[in-house]
Amino acid sequence: MTGAPLPSDEYDRLLNLAHYEILDTPAEDAFNCITRLAARLLGTPAAAINFVDQSRQWSKSTYGVCETTTPRDASICAWTILQAEPLVIEHLHADPRFAQSPGLMSEPRVHMYAGAPLVTPAGHRIGTLCVTDHQPHPLTQENLQDLQALAALVMDELELRACISALDRGHDVQQRRSVELQRGLDQTWVLEGVARLMDQNLSPEDMLLSASDLLGDVLNADYIGLLLFDGKVLQVEAAYESSRVSRAAQPLPGHLPDCSNSVTTTLSDLTRPLYVDNYPAFPGALGAVVAAGVHQTAWVPLGVRSGATSVLMAMRLRDNPVMSWRGSDQALLEATGRSLRSALDRRLEAELASQQARRDPLTGLLNRRALYQDLIQRHLDGRPYLLATLDLDGLKMVNDREGLDQGDKLLQVFARTLKVELGQAGEVYRLCGDGFVVLDDLDEEAVHDAVDTAVLAARQVGALQGVSVGAAHSSEGVGEALLKLADERMSVVKRRRQEVRQHTAALHLQ
Repeated sequence: MTGAPLPSDEYDRLLNLAHYEILDTPAEDAFNCITRLAARLLGTPAAAINFVDQSRQWSKSTYGVCETTTPRDASICAWTILQAEPLVIEHLHADPRFAQSPGLMSEPRVHMYAGAPLVTPAGHRIGTLCVTDHQPHPLTQENLQDLQALAALVMDELELRACISALDRGHDVQQRRSVELQRGLDQTWVLEGVARLMDQNLSPEDMLLSASDLLGDVLNADYIGLLLFDGKVLQVEAAYESSRVSRAAQPLPGHLPDCSNSVTTTLSDLTRPLYVDNYPAFPGALGAVVAAGVHQTAWVPLGVRSGATSVLMAMRLRDNPVMSWRGSDQALLEATGRSLRSALDRRLEAELASQQARRDPLTGLLNRRALYQDLIQRHLDGRPYLLATLDLDGLKMVNDREGLDQGDKLLQVFARTLKVELGQAGEVYRLCGDGFVVLDDLDEEAVHDAVDTAVLAARQVGALQGVSVGAAHSSEGVGEALLKLADERMSVVKRRRQEVRQHTAALHLQ
């Protein structure tokens, strides 16, 4: 058998055929009805709807025959698609193109063939509706018109299905666009909410908790938390958990005491966000986290503050409907991370500025402003305490004889030593040049011992005569009144010490 030549529009024809997505689909009643009707109208025992692919002829529907696939070079329909009109061959065995066709050698041998091309709206002939008979079967012009009309019905069915498929795809695209639009709106709402949080006077912990509540649903996250690295110590603070977490076989760890040789140990040096879609397969994955069902993880660094590194962490469990960190998820996490980082930096700057405003620039001790604030707080707390006022004796003499720089060094040594000796139980304030105040939870004797040690240290720098101390207990007054009482007692001590020094000096002159 001689194979049919390729049509001049072969490439476009194959593309047009692929557009209908009909090849290798199951048999369907809509097409079976057409082949059955064709056989009855034309009075033939067999009919078929065939499509001519690149290297084969494939039958979508057959009536009276079983064969569904034929090599293209043995296909009669491959000749039919070369012309616009129906191809009718009354004596196949007498046609040199088909006389040796393997399909015509078996009994009953096909004698007559008539096929009408399936013509697409673009003008490409992609297949045929054909009828065959194993005996002579002349066809009238009316028969051929019926065959063409039925071929047009096949194309109508294909076009209808293509339109429905396109509409479905368009609907799916529209749905996806709607989902993406809604996600975008949700993300915008989250970022606006995070921005509003920045304006509120919240602690870093409360800020993270509130931001995580906003993020959780929009991200489809199951868990959001904060990793805190303080040296080698790692702590995990949970901020958000979905209902799926509570149903997990094991809870996610709040603390990870043993994370040696795990990916977690590397996160303290993280400078860029890290997203993992298959956490169990990730090098260094923690067994406890894998056992909890975590499948996706995301880490967003929030920077280093006061020596501690913080990292925002989000997780999804293996049954989460979202299978990977989408671009929009990453953008939202990173935008939130930037907002949180900026807010935490601003808060740290404000705290540092506030602390700076409470500090004496020379000694680093707290100043008068801090003293008044802390007196109010101690009164509100209701805990008893001791207030002691201190005045350095002989500082002016040091300044006059050895210079102001040496006097400043003496103040610094005295202040540092006194603070160390009092420890956590007391706080030291510098009010003026040589005036100090101590708020202490200890007894008066402990304060005097700390002052004596500080005087000895200061004398290594300059000839400090001593320190006059006046003490008052919180039960004796509040705020300024208590401070005034301690100051009066300190003045009494100072006068007595001056009298003693004057008397001693007089004895030396005699």
